[in-house]
Amino acid sequence: MDSKTKWNLKYKERMNDLKEPVPNTRLKYLSDYLKGGTALDLASGLGGNSFFLARMNYHVQAVDVSDVAIDFIRERAAHDDIKIQAKVCDLTNLNNPIWANHTYDIVVISYYLDRSLFPIVKSVTKEGGYVFMETFYQSPRTENQGVSSQYKLLPNELLAEFGNWNVLFFEENEQEGRQTIFCQRKC
Repeated sequence: MDSKTKWNLKYKERMNDLKEPVPNTRLKYLSDYLKGGTALDLASGLGGNSFFLARMNYHVQAVDVSDVAIDFIRERAAHDDIKIQAKVCDLTNLNNPIWANHTYDIVVISYYLDRSLFPIVKSVTKEGGYVFMETFYQSPRTENQGVSSQYKLLPNELLAEFGNWNVLFFEENEQEGRQTIFCQRKC
């Protein structure tokens, strides 16, 4: 099964129980930093982070490989009169027009890991702009959580990757097997 089909099936399932798309808890916690502008939500899923950012005065570009998820975001945004530009996008295509000649005040990636995107994320984040990323990491307590090690960060990997940025929040939660970073590109 290809990636698009897999995620379309997962999102169809999730939509049955979904009342309102929910943003990432830590992103919400960091909302004092969010002053509006342009936002790129990579691997947006059903748009919890996108809707949150749009309500925080961001012009949001939401991208995901799943047309089911993108259609949901478009319909929900139209219904709620929220401006989100949602596009189907295969993030493994590194020559993507999504980031060609664009920069963003914040780039968000939640529970998606493709290390080849790190240089792109850094290049499309404006000076003084932010990156928020949270995903699984290789914690001894969560070895059997059903996620391949290929899609898990190494301990402190995000800290090392963004070490020359202003790191405003970093957490490695062994209980949940997740790593979170919120950092600002230096001017």
